[in-house]
Order: sequence, then C-alpha cells, then structure tokens
Amino acid sequence: MTTTIRIQAGDFDAAAEARKLTDGRRDIGAVVTFAGLCRDEGGSLAALELEHYPQMAEEEIARVAARARARWPLAGVTVIHRHGKVAPGAQIVLVVTASAHRTAAFEAAEFLMDYLKTRAPFWKKEHRADGSEGGWVEARDADDRAAERWAD
Repeated sequence: MTTTIRIQAGDFDAAAEARKLTDGRRDIGAVVTFAGLCRDEGGSLAALELEHYPQMAEEEIARVAARARARWPLAGVTVIHRHGKVAPGAQIVLVVTASAHRTAAFEAAEFLMDYLKTRAPFWKKEHRADGSEGGWVEARDADDRAAERWAD
C-alpha cells in the first residue's frame, strides 16, 4: 500500500501521480483521480491564497488517509494540496485512489475530498481582480452536509 501526502507551492501532474500508483501493479482494477481547480468566481477573483501549518497539515491529512485505508481496500492513495497564491483555473488539490474495485476507489476519493473541503487545516483568502483583498473563505453548508455521510 502506497501513501503519498504532499503540500507544495508548485503545480502537479495528475497523470504522472496516477502512474506512480499503478506502474508495475497487476492487482489494481480502478484508479480515481480528482483534481480541484481554483474558480474565478464570475471574474472577480485574481487569486486564492492558501495558508497552512506545514507539519500539522501533513500529519492531519496522513491521519485521514489512514482512515480511508482502514475503511476501503485501497492499493494506494495520493493527496497533494497546494499552498500560496493560486490563480483562477490553476490546480489546487489532487486526490488519487487505487483499488482492485471501482466502488472502493470512488468512495475513498469522495471521503478524502469531503474531508479536505471541510476539515483540513488550510485557510483561504481571496484576492480580488479589482485589487482589493477579499476576506477569508468560510466553509460552505453544502460541503459540511456532504461530509456528514462519512461520520463513524
């Protein structure tokens, strides 16, 4: 079982990360790859700034990845989350899950993304296209409701 957790400023290659999980493996029947992008919020956003506490964020994401591995029969998990300023259209987050069967790969990827959207220790600040600074982004009720389905 391969688990990769990275928090980085630079972009990532989703296809290359998926290949790292599957190269040389014959037991994997499904790979789910999800890449989250920065929306431009109707043209009003110049950038989204993501802040985190480095060691704390990595440890927390690793803990949740371990929960996913305990809940589903996964052959591999990759979570990459960017920090710093991210422009609209750019990738922010990547979740890759691999399993012998698609249901486990899909559900584990959804579980991890629901966690990342609602509870991961990242703070997001908007920088507006007009030069003003927006506020800190609050969690959305819809994201919280989606995450409730995974409560143990």
